Amino acid sequence: MFFVYLCTLILLLAGIMEISLSGHYGYKRILKSVLPSIGMVLITSIYSIVDGFFVSNFAGKSGFAAVNLMFPAMMMLGSLGLMVGSGGGALIAKVKGEGYLGKANRIFSMLVHFSLQLGIVMGVLFAIFAPSIAEWLGADEGMMQECVTYGRLCMIGMPGFVLQMAFQSFYMAAERPQLGTLMSVVSGVINILLDALLVWGFHMGVAGAAVATAVAQLVGGLFPLVYFGSRRLNKGSLTLLLRVRFVLPYIGKACSNGLSEYVGNIAMNIVSICYNLQLMRYLGEDGVAAYGVVMYLAFVYAAIFIGYNIAITPIIGYHYGARNLGEQRSLFRKSLVIIGLTGMTMTLMAEVLSGTVSHLFVGYDADLMALTTKALRLYMLCFLICGWSMFVSALFTALQNGLVSAVAAFARSLVFELSCVWLLPALVGIDGIWWAVNVAEMLTLILCFFLVKKYAPQMLSRVGR
Repeated sequence: MFFVYLCTLILLLAGIMEISLSGHYGYKRILKSVLPSIGMVLITSIYSIVDGFFVSNFAGKSGFAAVNLMFPAMMMLGSLGLMVGSGGGALIAKVKGEGYLGKANRIFSMLVHFSLQLGIVMGVLFAIFAPSIAEWLGADEGMMQECVTYGRLCMIGMPGFVLQMAFQSFYMAAERPQLGTLMSVVSGVINILLDALLVWGFHMGVAGAAVATAVAQLVGGLFPLVYFGSRRLNKGSLTLLLRVRFVLPYIGKACSNGLSEYVGNIAMNIVSICYNLQLMRYLGEDGVAAYGVVMYLAFVYAAIFIGYNIAITPIIGYHYGARNLGEQRSLFRKSLVIIGLTGMTMTLMAEVLSGTVSHLFVGYDADLMALTTKALRLYMLCFLICGWSMFVSALFTALQNGLVSAVAAFARSLVFELSCVWLLPALVGIDGIWWAVNVAEMLTLILCFFLVKKYAPQMLSRVGR
């Protein structure tokens, strides 16, 4: 009953939340449609940031480094939900565009059940092997216990986290993006309040941060199950069926179509692990702590582009299913403009606010603060251009070409950035670690141009409106 009351309250606060995937999209309508998803991903990204802030300031930099070491591995598991949701959301939108609403409901329900079971299995396995995972990630003896504690307690919320990541796309496919944003706000507030209570108030350190994150993830993941499964609450086009039959071709299609999003996220976290290994080698614990702050701001910035892509993918997918090529072209060109202007604005803000951000997290250590400020100013230049390559990957997901989408995402992180992380420090010194992402993004942008030219040439033709 608690969740029913919670759902009712959220719906009353949200007001009118329905959008339509059909029709023409001008700049104003695009922004109105994507902002809820951007807000949703932004708020979801605060889990680790809030944990890091409280742990760093109230438990010390050793605990802060432990959180940063474990977080990439946990995100790799949560990204399984993003894979199912991104590929499944595009597939559901395409089927809706073709006019088969009943089929869309069945696919939606099947993918939700699959995501829940996936989260349970992955959470249990991670908890069992947490010590080995922490050792593999480079934890020393002083950090090992805190790494294992943080990882195992966070796994309580892993089923909710996988569902929450999947529903980031499903909310848009269901034409309810504002509902996802509001639910993320609720989860984020819960996370902040529990962090303040457990880490600051009860001095529970990394254990308190982990419990706060797990509870917030469970709330964010369980709410949509109640909402979409209730005919009284959900009056929309997608309904969650309690009993479904797993159809492997649909699961395979959703996963393969969303593979690029998973590859992109898992690659980002593998790269983060390699950054940490290199930084432990060159700078020790301070390097890992500085990189943690860089990643917090990068997560926030990347969340803006990820949220945009989550929203725009079902829209393009719908018009792809409806065979509306003119609208697909229009969305493509308008997206390039929006992403370009957004990237310039964010990069300028990062350069101006780098000192403030560093002070917020590590102001208690002057040397660490100086290192962090320099790292931010070098690393964050990548956001001038990285939004375009992220969008191209999402574009091919919308066009049901998961392979090309995965190639773009794979090359971006696992080929270009990973190579630069290992090679540039040997060539130009420690600054090469912070420059690696910028070189990788330039190479990725060149690759994406050729992929669009070869596999979606119609996107480069003139648009009449």
